[in-house]
Amino acid sequence: MKHSTESSRFFSTTQTLSVDMSAASCLLTEDQFLCSICLDVFTDPVSTPCGHNFCKTCITQHWNVNVPNQCPNCNKLFYTRPELQVNTFISEMAAQFRQSAQQETKLEKTEAEIQQMIQKRELKIQEIKHSVELSEEDADREIADGVQVFTALMKSVESKLNELIDTIKEKQRKTEKQAEGFIKELEQEISELKKRSTEVEQLSRSEDHLHLLQSFRTLNTAPPTKNWTGVRVSPPSYEGTVVRAVNQLEETLSKQMKKLLTEVELKRVQQSAVDVTLDPDTAYPNLILSDDGKQVQTGDVKKNLPNNPKRFNCTCVLSKQSFSSGRFYYEVQVKGKTKWDLGVVRESINRKGSITLSPQNGYWTIWLRNEIEYIACAGPSVRLSLKSQPQKVGVFVDYEKGLVSFYDVDAAALIYSFTGCCFTEKLYPYFGPCNNNDGKNSAPLIISPVNHTE
Repeated sequence: MKHSTESSRFFSTTQTLSVDMSAASCLLTEDQFLCSICLDVFTDPVSTPCGHNFCKTCITQHWNVNVPNQCPNCNKLFYTRPELQVNTFISEMAAQFRQSAQQETKLEKTEAEIQQMIQKRELKIQEIKHSVELSEEDADREIADGVQVFTALMKSVESKLNELIDTIKEKQRKTEKQAEGFIKELEQEISELKKRSTEVEQLSRSEDHLHLLQSFRTLNTAPPTKNWTGVRVSPPSYEGTVVRAVNQLEETLSKQMKKLLTEVELKRVQQSAVDVTLDPDTAYPNLILSDDGKQVQTGDVKKNLPNNPKRFNCTCVLSKQSFSSGRFYYEVQVKGKTKWDLGVVRESINRKGSITLSPQNGYWTIWLRNEIEYIACAGPSVRLSLKSQPQKVGVFVDYEKGLVSFYDVDAAALIYSFTGCCFTEKLYPYFGPCNNNDGKNSAPLIISPVNHTE
């Protein structure tokens, strides 16, 4: 029983001490748990007779290296090295402080992680909102394009309907006019016949036999009239009128829709316009580049230029800018030229010796030859049939979709598209003004500012 009571007192005392130590650790400051030598939390803290605390290792090494047996804090000198015992109270307090510091560090780390998670989510919210804004803009643009196309188509339908109605009414008017002519002619004959009838009746009542004999020959016969037996007013035939009108409308709408959709498509790709300038380091020596890097034409004199690896040995030049993702678009004026090459090329193309323009060799281009012959260098080449000669050519590339398209800007017409391309390198806009053909092809290729199609 006595043993049990002592045990209870021991545990009670221990718990009280633990609580007191915990409370004490809350009252003490951080500096009171730091060794003044290593400036870190105590490890095996010991106390000197002067009452100062140090890590056991720190004070031992200090006495071994510096002034022996002197307190680093108060400089009190001990004649014999004091026997140092670990201060269990300070040690436990330091351990608790160390544990508390670790927990604080972990909490700070957790707080930092939480803040980082909050920031990521806030950024994601901004990203989503921005996506919605872009989607709204795309939707508004798509609606506007749709309204433009359908309004134009409805106008065409209305116009064709009015033409159909006018055609039918015109037929009806001709029928009515014919009938009116017949009726007028019949009424005229009736009038003549009535007049003759009156004259005959009057003559028959006359007692003047001499007058009767004189007039009988004239009045004995009816006045000349038309034989109306075979005359008919046939209603016009409308059979096939609506069908023909619908077929014409279908053909008109098909052409118009193709043109409208191309206009919308061109308007859209023009949103990807980029600023392109020519790179003189790639230009063939007889090419003349403008100071602003926007024009190139072929001269008669071959300049003495360094034959660097980037330079072509044929009449062409690349842009300074390259593109390895996304979409880009630019326009080139070709007015007045009889020959030219345009397109995009990959960075690793062969620039020396004989060059064949084809996608297999890294060239996606079209060209003009003999003033009227347009060719897509698709390997094999494709001859292009164009309704008009382009004065300005638009070049559009969608890197990820593997698409290269060429447009007649003024006519808002698609010239040709390379599809299903696989791009793995940087792409450069490519310009070939070709030889000047004794001055007939001296006009420059001009990189023009993009005026967005209305």
